[in-house]
Amino acid sequence: MRLFYVVLLFIFSFSISSCVTTVRAIPSKVVVVKKLPKTHKIVYVNGLRYYKWNGKHYRKTNRGYVIVRF
Repeated sequence: MRLFYVVLLFIFSFSISSCVTTVRAIPSKVVVVKKLPKTHKIVYVNGLRYYKWNGKHYRKTNRGYVIVRF
């Protein structure tokens, strides 16, 4: 009977393996500019309005202006 409990304990100990997964937060590569400088230009691409400043295009969002890659 004791052997039965040892075997049962052995099987039970391996069935409780860790199910934990590692979750890593990947930093966002989105750059949000709250306010564009006065020297920005308004450009239209395919009928959509973009803001150009410092060689980069931005689009307006609720949080500010986000860089757009073409």
